[in-house]
Amino acid sequence: MSRRCWRYALAGAAAVVGLASIAADAQAERVRWKLHAAYASNIPIIGDTPTMMIDTVDKASGGEFKIKHFEPGALVPGNGYYDPVSSGALDSAFGTPGFNVNKNFAYAFFASVPFGPRAGEYLAWMRYGGGEDMAREMYGRDNIRFYICGIAPPETSGWFRNEIKTLDDLKGLKMRFFGLGAKVMEKFGVSTQLLAGGDIYPALELGSIDATEFSMPVTDQGYGFYQIAKHNYFPGWHQQSTINELLVNQGKYEALSDPHKELLAAACDRATLYMFVKGEASQFDAIKFHQEKGVTIHRWSDADLAKFEEAWQEVVAEEIAGNEDAKRIWASYSKFRADYAVWRDNGYLK
Repeated sequence: MSRRCWRYALAGAAAVVGLASIAADAQAERVRWKLHAAYASNIPIIGDTPTMMIDTVDKASGGEFKIKHFEPGALVPGNGYYDPVSSGALDSAFGTPGFNVNKNFAYAFFASVPFGPRAGEYLAWMRYGGGEDMAREMYGRDNIRFYICGIAPPETSGWFRNEIKTLDDLKGLKMRFFGLGAKVMEKFGVSTQLLAGGDIYPALELGSIDATEFSMPVTDQGYGFYQIAKHNYFPGWHQQSTINELLVNQGKYEALSDPHKELLAAACDRATLYMFVKGEASQFDAIKFHQEKGVTIHRWSDADLAKFEEAWQEVVAEEIAGNEDAKRIWASYSKFRADYAVWRDNGYLK
């Protein structure tokens, strides 16, 4: 072979190696994850938020970072995603910290606090007051990366078959109830359990539970509670705002490039804005729909709310006494709220 042919051959080989290297680098940048969702994607606001977040990641990455969405039960039960994410059996999951109280009851403080703040104040504490840092430290113990990935407006505080004329009527009821608020309801003789969204309607229909709370009016509409329980109570004293989470296996997170890490964080921030604003825009039509279906809208009296709040003070004292994580979270949260009150009381209309 001539010297010129050898040069061409070597140049061709180098080009092939170079293209292979570029292809390998491109392949290394491609990310393919699975995401378990705790809520069905056809449920308004909380159900379509993770699909919107996934779409954002896909489009912003030019298809390099794709996350496949799985409905509740397709991979694991609706609320049962903590251990699979921790072990790496799941790459990621979307839900709320309140679903993880069986691991550590302190997680409830990162989801919703009875008689707690509205969305702005809650997010301010989480992002800039230490809440998010404490959440990440706790999840990190179990090999999980935590993201705030949504915040819902106030919820209703219950769907009941019969009118609750006095709080004594709560005694003996079996009710689906969430997080810290469940502890309060137990003070009034309610037997509570935490059911996934898709399990609530069948439980109501079969009589396994007598009443339920779950989410915002528009979300509850999607689950059809109005067909069985004709008395809907407000305000949602137990969940004035509710944080949703994206959990990612720590190893999967660490394997991401820095741009993909930033993209995931930005997509969750977008999801947080979407959930809150779309939630605020959707509730009045849902309430009107429920009224048209024969639902009576009730508002707890000031006296009833005062009794709920008194019971809440008892609950929080009990919970932080036996849980060091809850104690330090509550201290941080309480200090921030006390400091924030100067701004809230002066900056906002009463």
